[in-house]
Amino acid sequence: MRPLDMGKSSIWRRLFIVFVLIHVLSVHQSKGLNSEGQYLLEIKRNLVDKFHHLSNWNPNDPTPCGWNGVSCSPIDYYSYDLVVQSLNLSSMNLSGSLSPSIGGLVQLTVLDLSHNGLSNNIPKEVGNCSNLEILNLNDNEFEAQIPKEIGTLSYLTTLKIYNNRFSGPFPDEIGNLSSLTQLLAYSNDINGSLPSSFCNLKSLKSFRAGQNRLTGSLPSNIGSCESLQYLGLAQNELTGSIPAEIGMLTSLRELILWDNQLSGSIPGEIGNCTNLSTLALYENKLVGSVPKELGNLINLKHLFLYRNELNGTIPREIGNLSFAEQIDFSENLLTGEIPVEFGNIKGLNLLYLFENQLTGVIPVELTSLKNLSKLDLSINNLTGRIPVGFQYLEELVMFQLFDNSLTGTIPRKLGAYSLLWVVDLSNNQLTGRIPRHLCHNLNLMFLNLGTNKLTGNIPSGVTNCLPLVQLLLTGNSLTGSLPSNLCKLVNLSAIELGQNNFRGPIQAEIGNCKALQRLHLHYNYFTSELPREIGNLSQLASFNISSNSFIGRIPPELFNCKMLQRLDLSRNRFTGNLPGRIPRHLCHNLNLMFLNLGTNKLTGNIPSGVTNCLPLVQLLLTGNSLTGSLPSNLCKLVNLSAIELGQNNFRGPIQAEIGNCKALQRLHLHYNYFTSELPREIGNLSQLASFNISSNSFIERIPPELFNCKMLQRLDLSRNRFTGNLPGEIGALSQLELLKLSDNDLSGIIPPELGNLIHLTELQMGGNSFSGNIPAALGSLSGLQIALNLSYNNLSGVIPQELGNLVLLEYLMLNNNHLSGEIPGSFANLPSLFGYNFSYNDLTGPIPSLPRLNNMAISSFIENRGLCGGPLGGCNPPLSSSPPVPDTKDKQIRLGKLVAIIAATIGGVSLVLIAVIIYFMRRPVRTVATLQEKPPTTQVKDIYFSPKEGFTFRDLVAATENFNESFVVGRGACGTVYKAVLPSGQAVAVKKLASQREGNNNVDNSFRAEILTLGNIRHRNIVKLYGFCYHQGSNLLLYEYMSRGSLGELLYGTSCHLDWRTRFLIALGAAQGLAYLHHDCKPRIFHRDIKSNNILLNEKFEARVGDFGLAKVMDMPQTKSMSAIAGSYGYIAPEYAYTMKVTEKCDIYSYGVVLLELLTGRTPVQPLDQGGDLVTWVRHYIRDHSLSPGMLDSRLNQRDERTVCHMLTVMKIALICTSMSPSDRPTMREVVLMLIESNQRGSRFDISSSHDTDRIE
Repeated sequence: MRPLDMGKSSIWRRLFIVFVLIHVLSVHQSKGLNSEGQYLLEIKRNLVDKFHHLSNWNPNDPTPCGWNGVSCSPIDYYSYDLVVQSLNLSSMNLSGSLSPSIGGLVQLTVLDLSHNGLSNNIPKEVGNCSNLEILNLNDNEFEAQIPKEIGTLSYLTTLKIYNNRFSGPFPDEIGNLSSLTQLLAYSNDINGSLPSSFCNLKSLKSFRAGQNRLTGSLPSNIGSCESLQYLGLAQNELTGSIPAEIGMLTSLRELILWDNQLSGSIPGEIGNCTNLSTLALYENKLVGSVPKELGNLINLKHLFLYRNELNGTIPREIGNLSFAEQIDFSENLLTGEIPVEFGNIKGLNLLYLFENQLTGVIPVELTSLKNLSKLDLSINNLTGRIPVGFQYLEELVMFQLFDNSLTGTIPRKLGAYSLLWVVDLSNNQLTGRIPRHLCHNLNLMFLNLGTNKLTGNIPSGVTNCLPLVQLLLTGNSLTGSLPSNLCKLVNLSAIELGQNNFRGPIQAEIGNCKALQRLHLHYNYFTSELPREIGNLSQLASFNISSNSFIGRIPPELFNCKMLQRLDLSRNRFTGNLPGRIPRHLCHNLNLMFLNLGTNKLTGNIPSGVTNCLPLVQLLLTGNSLTGSLPSNLCKLVNLSAIELGQNNFRGPIQAEIGNCKALQRLHLHYNYFTSELPREIGNLSQLASFNISSNSFIERIPPELFNCKMLQRLDLSRNRFTGNLPGEIGALSQLELLKLSDNDLSGIIPPELGNLIHLTELQMGGNSFSGNIPAALGSLSGLQIALNLSYNNLSGVIPQELGNLVLLEYLMLNNNHLSGEIPGSFANLPSLFGYNFSYNDLTGPIPSLPRLNNMAISSFIENRGLCGGPLGGCNPPLSSSPPVPDTKDKQIRLGKLVAIIAATIGGVSLVLIAVIIYFMRRPVRTVATLQEKPPTTQVKDIYFSPKEGFTFRDLVAATENFNESFVVGRGACGTVYKAVLPSGQAVAVKKLASQREGNNNVDNSFRAEILTLGNIRHRNIVKLYGFCYHQGSNLLLYEYMSRGSLGELLYGTSCHLDWRTRFLIALGAAQGLAYLHHDCKPRIFHRDIKSNNILLNEKFEARVGDFGLAKVMDMPQTKSMSAIAGSYGYIAPEYAYTMKVTEKCDIYSYGVVLLELLTGRTPVQPLDQGGDLVTWVRHYIRDHSLSPGMLDSRLNQRDERTVCHMLTVMKIALICTSMSPSDRPTMREVVLMLIESNQRGSRFDISSSHDTDRIE
């Protein structure tokens, strides 16, 4: 064919194809929109398209191929038919749901609906899209379960469903997706365990399902996922161990399992995953050591193992991670030294090892890490100096070494070459001055050097640091005044300079710190008045200037600080023009939540303006001289949880409005002069847990509404004038643990409903006028432990057998009533009982033959004329020659006459003996005088007084091998103490005092003084006297055996391990014991010889004040002053030398010396060149070095800032107690209060068991 013919043929062929296409299109047009278009329109109907992205989806189009988001292609290479193969509607702000019509797009390979607001479930019809390769549903609000039909999509390679609300477990069918390479399902609510079919996915490279609620363990066949490169299951609830098979995933690059509950050890096999770049196992419960095989991960960049329970040492192989950039092993239990091999990781920019138990020094090799920007080694046991090389690291921005035991000085040029913005070296033992270059590059924002031993002033380099936000220097020995230019730092939000030695006034320039939120200057020596410019601090939220020497009135401008939430002005000298008053502007701001003005010299009323403090939660005004009445509108403060107004001079009634304090949990009004009736509205306080109104003058009946306060745990109404019956409603207080009603004038019967108070540990009802029987229901108080005191009432009837059920009870006081009948034999069931008192009743019959009763003091049974047996002697039948006893119906009269007849027949010596026994143990002092007048040569029978099992003098001799030196556990001026084990197995301490025969007249005096005082004392912090034995002139005291010995022995022994918590609780316990002697004993008791050797410790290191050999009972008739020196050298108050008179202030001085011993570890007697005594040494040290941790016992752990602050607070209390002038010393009650408050603001030890200083009456 010729070329021309060939050209014509080609043209005709093309014309034919065009004709065919036109024909086809005309045919389609005549048929309308195809089926896929119809399906798409159905999908559109379920969507909300606010921005009209789908506006071109025209139903009149023959095909959807030109629609927005729709892509078409031929069904195959040879077909001219176009089908929808991709639907991409991502990021179109669509909402609504996905229509089941999606299943009609059977040729679809890509479905992308991501980044919209679609909701409801995924229709199961999606499984019909059998050609689907990519399914992106992420970042929507889809919910319900993942449809199992997805498992039919055998070509699917990418499934993204993250950031939705899917729930339920992964369907098992997901394991059928054999082509799947990406499964991203994180940030949903998927639960259940991983399906066992998961590891069928041989092609899977990335699986991320973090932030769900997956449970169960990682499948052991996880090693089958041989292609896996990224595994992320963080923030789930996975348990069990990490399977060793994970080491088979040699392609793995990221293993992210943090924030689960995985346990067990980290498998060493993980070291086979040499392609790993990120290993994040933090926030689990992993134990064991860090495997050295991690050193094989040569491509690792990020290693995060923090917040587990890993132990052992850090393997040196970590130094092989030459590409590592960030390593975080913090918050574990790692021990040993920091490996020097860290210095090999030259690219390291973050190293966190804080909160472990690492020891040794900081390796100097770390200073070679030139890229290091963040270093945190805090909360460890590191020692030694801070390597100087750190000051040359130019990239260093965060430098934290706090809570260690680092010594030496801070590198002098720290900050000169780097861009530091955080420096925290607090809670160490650093000395020297604050470096002046810290803010050289003007980046420093946070500086905390608190609780060290730094001295000198705050350098100008700090006060010129313009970016500084927080300046925390609490607990050092810094001196000087508050820098006047500090407030040039316009970003400063916190100034904490407490517990230093700053002096002088607060300058008016403080008002320029416009951004200041916290200003803490407590425990310094600031003086003068508060400047009124303090009121310019509009952002101030917390202001603490407690324990300084501020004077004058509290400036009303302070209360212009409208953001103020916490205000503590306690322990200052705010008085102003006497009387100093609480400012009426107190609540000009409306944010105050915590107000403590306690222990000042404030007088006057509580201002009415206090009721404007609507957010107020705690109002603490204890220990002032405030007067007036309780404001009736105080309960407008709906958030008020604590009102503490004790130890003031308030008067008048409690108004009915108190019932409006719905949130009140503590109401303490003790030691005031409140009068009138208790309003019944008190019953509206549904949250009240502690109510103490003791030592006031409340009258009339106890309102039954009080017992609507179902949350009450401690109720103290003692020492008032309440009358009438005790309402039975008291039995509704099911949470009550302490009930004190003693020393009132309550009458009527004791309500049996008291038996419902099953949590009660102490019941004090003595000193009232209760009558009737003792309710048997009291035997139901199974938790009663400390005391049951019903003494000094008008109770009658028999003692109920049910009291024998109180198996935890330690003291039972039933004396001075009208009880009759016999002592129940059920008391044999009371193994914990230390003391009974049945005296002054009408009891009859023989004392039950029980060891605990037979060996009790005679004084516990006297004045029961029908009682016999036990320590009262045998119940012998009448002699035959005796006249018959008249037969009457009154058994008690018969028994009394019988005893009288028997007594009349006993010989003179026996009669004298009985008289001696009875009078010896009775309260009147004349009985002591009678014994003292008895010639020492008088031969009397052995006298015993003990609640312990039976024993004789011979038993004591045998138990100590005739008082052999090997049994000596202590010696004192009054005698020698031995340890003896009685036949019952009970260990006691036996103090053998020299008798008058041995030429020591004062010994017997001290013996009888101890008997007289200790015999009537019941307090947890006073040594318990179990009894005594008198044998042919030998006086033996039997005390509770204190297995830890004396405080002095422990404190100065060769192996003292008393930490601060133990020392503080000992100090508090001893203070509470002394407070009881000074304030609650009648007559009052002054110890006269307080010293560390007279503070004894039991197995739990609980303190007991002992050795009353020189005790003197004050205000006692017929007593004479002792001529002996009262006290021990080093403890004697200075005024005693010229007055020779013992007062309570002498005891307080001695107690202050004991506090100094506990704090310094030094003995009370010091070398003459150091002052001669401990008090002088301390004062000289403070004069030369200021009040600082350097004076504390070096054996104490001083790494914790709060703990050291607490120690220095107690040091200040000790200094107050040892004031030269007695009038400047507090009372022991005030000392107890100061110690408790110091703990609340300091270490916060649990002291609940030591709070009660009340006596058992």
